[in-house]
Amino acid sequence: MCRWFAYISPIEPCLLSDVLITPANSISKQCSEHYLPNLLPHHHDKDLDDSPDALLKLRNSLLNMDGLGVAWYTSAAASYIKHVEGVRPALYKSQSPPINDFNFRSLCENTETRCVFAHIRASSGSVTTQVNSHPFVFGKHVFMHNGVVSSFQSIRRELTDRLSFDSYCNILGSTDSEHAAALYMTNLTNNGDKFTWEKTYPLDEMLSAMVKTVIQIMELQKTTMGNNRTPNSLNFCTTDGHQLVSIRFRNHATQQPPSLYWSEFAGRTLNGKYPGHPDGEDIVNEQSIFGVEDKIGKHTIVASEPTTYDKKEWHLITKNCALTVDKKGVEREVKIEYDESLNAKDPQHDGR
Repeated sequence: MCRWFAYISPIEPCLLSDVLITPANSISKQCSEHYLPNLLPHHHDKDLDDSPDALLKLRNSLLNMDGLGVAWYTSAAASYIKHVEGVRPALYKSQSPPINDFNFRSLCENTETRCVFAHIRASSGSVTTQVNSHPFVFGKHVFMHNGVVSSFQSIRRELTDRLSFDSYCNILGSTDSEHAAALYMTNLTNNGDKFTWEKTYPLDEMLSAMVKTVIQIMELQKTTMGNNRTPNSLNFCTTDGHQLVSIRFRNHATQQPPSLYWSEFAGRTLNGKYPGHPDGEDIVNEQSIFGVEDKIGKHTIVASEPTTYDKKEWHLITKNCALTVDKKGVEREVKIEYDESLNAKDPQHDGR
């Protein structure tokens, strides 16, 4: 399975290398190493062989080597171009593993932002190429996915018929994820053109568009394949640079979606300006600028895996729920309401 990491804050910037490279379980290392508290057995958080969950072992035993992408928000363009206001996403994509990508390391060591999305890809069948790497950018909006839209080729044509013209034209690759992103933008903007991508929308409208996208995908599968459809894993995340919506979703009666965690505290030990270290309390950060009495600004991290080893800092998002973060940084977990007749069976793991 893919892995992704999101950081957002109304006031507190992060250095990209602090959150994406430095930690022992940073997303750069999750190509082959995994840490899944509350999903793997106690005291065996890095030992997949001890898990009785066949899906959990399958998802996390794969090497994530099929592409790297980072989108971060910057106000640079607004200082030079009259019609541009506020922050906009900058995008870097590569086919190299992150730990071996010199350009990625240099960029991260010299870039700060209040909002960043990072993604490493494990292909579910489409071509390994830069345009298929996440995140995907639509104007001011960024979208990424961990999981799979099942039997995507069977619904691809019908799905594209639902897309606005500009959303369809913005698809550069062949992945299920980018098509889902285009469907989300079509729903968010009410079939708007590319100029509507420059707007920000209320958080509840972002959430509604996300849920509508999930339901549309399941309805297309039910119509096209009937009882032969299989479950989706839809860990989606989107932002406009100020607000964030993420979901952890699988339309199966008992199976868990891929892992997804959030934290409102881990940013302090990830931020090199503050005392502490993401890899343990006994490691001294001699380069910190601030003292223990200094407070870090409000921030939220959402990630496929925790990037610090303090379990108390992380919450596993409940199955089939969304986590929203508003402009003030307030988090809220919301249950995704849908018709459970849209659930599907997994013939490989349901004992059929």
